[in-house]
Amino acid sequence: MRKLRQSHIFDRAEHDHYVEEKWCSECLFATEDFTGPIYDPCCGWGRVLDAAKAAGFVTVGSDVVDRGASRAHNFYHSDFLKKSSLDWEAVGSFVSNPPFDQIEDIARRCVEIAKHKVALICPLRRLPAAHSWLSELPLSKILIMTPRPSMPTGEYIASGGKVGGGTQDYVWLIMKKDYHGPVVTAWLHRDA
Repeated sequence: MRKLRQSHIFDRAEHDHYVEEKWCSECLFATEDFTGPIYDPCCGWGRVLDAAKAAGFVTVGSDVVDRGASRAHNFYHSDFLKKSSLDWEAVGSFVSNPPFDQIEDIARRCVEIAKHKVALICPLRRLPAAHSWLSELPLSKILIMTPRPSMPTGEYIASGGKVGGGTQDYVWLIMKKDYHGPVVTAWLHRDA
């Protein structure tokens, strides 16, 4: 007997608005040390910022569309990859679930500006092709999220769609300012 598929295949979301499960950021802040304020340049609904705020950090976010993060956080309606008048001196760390087709440019800009650390969500399947640019950045750790998180479109969740049954593996890419050394691979477990 054939098992029914429990996962969803989503159409490409406008502005690549895919929403990670809350535990992805909550577990990250529970296990990694950051200096704040925490800035999310692609903050969407603000889930990363919510977790950072719950962990005691001052939060700042921006996005090309205000999807509601402005109600709970310092928010700027802007494109992070374009010139900005924000005060970057105040940013300690960047943490984000960026549009995956722009992850290289976002990672490079974050590392350039951050005072301490950068953490970005990335699909695991993209890592082999990312070697060419990731090897140029101060990548210190790859945290594999387990169980597989579901990252549906924001539109799907807003319409009442059920979240669960992730089919892709995702990682947190952790980059430390001026880090030189081996890349540590570890697991970030939802229930640990």
